[in-house]
Amino acid sequence: MNDLTDYDTIVLAGGAARRLGGADKPSLSVGGRPLLDRVLAACPDAAITVVVGPRRPATRAVVHALEEPPGGGPLAALDAGLRHTTAPTVLVLSADLPFLTAATVQSLLEAVTRTGGAPATGGGSESHDGRAPHEGRAPRDGRAPRDGAMLQDASGRDQPLVAAYRAEPLRRELARVRAEHGTLAGLPLRALMAGLLLERVPDATTTASFDCDTWEDISAARARIREHGNVLDEWITAVKAELGIELDVDTAALLDLARDAAHGVARPAAPLTTFLVGYAAGQQGRDVQELTDRAAALANRWAAEGAADADATGAGTKPAE
Repeated sequence: MNDLTDYDTIVLAGGAARRLGGADKPSLSVGGRPLLDRVLAACPDAAITVVVGPRRPATRAVVHALEEPPGGGPLAALDAGLRHTTAPTVLVLSADLPFLTAATVQSLLEAVTRTGGAPATGGGSESHDGRAPHEGRAPRDGRAPRDGAMLQDASGRDQPLVAAYRAEPLRRELARVRAEHGTLAGLPLRALMAGLLLERVPDATTTASFDCDTWEDISAARARIREHGNVLDEWITAVKAELGIELDVDTAALLDLARDAAHGVARPAAPLTTFLVGYAAGQQGRDVQELTDRAAALANRWAAEGAADADATGAGTKPAE
């Protein structure tokens, strides 16, 4: 796969959420957005997105699937999702990752497409045809070809549900596990991981792999979003998602504009001016930065006139025309 957009996504959104008292975890809100929607936002370029679990509303078109039997566990859910995918690479995600980013997804996809890099690691279980799982496959640059790449959290733990896999070996290993056990239901993920060669991708953000298994986790995620260093970006992202708009926002420039309007004109001018800039950008299809600069210049001229009038009045002279 050379094109990083040539991938499908499977989001595992089932499970009983017993540690959450049976609450529908993917629908729980963090930063005003359901956990499921936050995960979907990190992989907008997927050709097909399959959500495995009970049917729920989503912010974009998805394929709904249900594992057999319902509640059959991650391998059964993964198998159900794979039946709806066609891309050579499959991104596999759990539905409870509030801080997953598009940059992390990109790093996983890039790791799968690379021909070199760090040696792959993995188990040595036999495949369904009796060979070692990587026997007979040509190496790349003297290294065994990788079957995927998964995130490794800050403590060094593997995250197989934050990963990108090559679809063919994933299907092969699911078939092997089913042949060995007679079913996929109730089996742990490690039964599948043993037969795959995977590159580990460190979690550069240290939070992309954070998942929400308990109410304490939910509370911690909500608190982090409200922290000073995160709140504005999180709020803008949430507003854009709610309004269904795609727009790059230069937060610093808009805040500077609001400051100039508030100081140079009047405090209520700040929100009204930023609203008008956004309205003009949407109606006219113009660049937000250009409109922000023009409005800021206007606010500065307005302030300069006020200052000149105040100076002239204090000196008892006629203001300059």
